[in-house]
Amino acid sequence: MAAKYFTQFVTGAEEARYASEWSGVVEVAEPLEGRKGAQRELRELLAESFELDSAEIRILHWARLH
Repeated sequence: MAAKYFTQFVTGAEEARYASEWSGVVEVAEPLEGRKGAQRELRELLAESFELDSAEIRILHWARLH
């Protein structure tokens, strides 16, 4: 059962002048609630979409859409 999440995150270097802030809706195959490593999994999915290393993604906020 797919689930949609609103996410707000920063990509890029730790230095603020090279970082970019993004927000949007991400759809995953299964709900992330209650799963160990859910934020890591979401970060890896975002990194893959942006062709970045997951270490370059910092999630500021994420919440399931109902």
